[in-house]
Amino acid sequence: MTSQLELVEDISNYIVLNVLQRHMVASVEKHSLLDSYKTNPIVVKYLSKLISGGDSPEGIARALYLPRVLGTSINTSFGTNVQKMFIDLGLASGSMISGMDIEFEDRKDGRMKWCQIKSGPNTINSEDVAPLIRKFTTVINLARTNNAFTNVRNSDFMIGVLYGETQELSMHYRVIDRTYPVVIGREFWERVTGYPNLYPHLEIAIHKKIANLETEGILEEGVRRLTAEIKSRLF
Repeated sequence: MTSQLELVEDISNYIVLNVLQRHMVASVEKHSLLDSYKTNPIVVKYLSKLISGGDSPEGIARALYLPRVLGTSINTSFGTNVQKMFIDLGLASGSMISGMDIEFEDRKDGRMKWCQIKSGPNTINSEDVAPLIRKFTTVINLARTNNAFTNVRNSDFMIGVLYGETQELSMHYRVIDRTYPVVIGREFWERVTGYPNLYPHLEIAIHKKIANLETEGILEEGVRRLTAEIKSRLF
């Protein structure tokens, strides 16, 4: 069995390589392309005014570029790549049940679990609650028609939240948790890996690796490239 120290090193290396470093490359090569944006011409000029005091090409570029690079793109890739990491490192398998992301043996109770991965404690909206509960109920009812799932319980189907604390879960997750378990942060990582203290050690390891990343100039280069495109095509 892989030790906690080795597993922390494997996971932190995977996240740095497949999430953070890929995000840095995409920030320059992908998100600096004007065609990758669908712009609201009114809103983007207003945001440019807030940022730069006018609607200059650079102001527009910053209004488009910074929210994506610092928000949506990294948060989307984080959840997707960590889900893939569980499979690549042999901690879980891709689920064959529609609507579930991974399946794994729960290291706390020894039962198989089918899990939908979410990044953080505030990553769903109120309108997501009822559809998620319906989806889980449908999945469980279908599973029970298969002889291989005769002993399945509601608690075997769960939402796993990658970071945060139980008290940070939004009310939307708390509503789901009344019917299907929502397991977050430290406990979720323990259930997947078997190590109760892996999560805090993993945070420390990743933060140390982040401190050694060479990030200088990346955002300015992305803004520069996007500004040049905007100048040539819109002005």
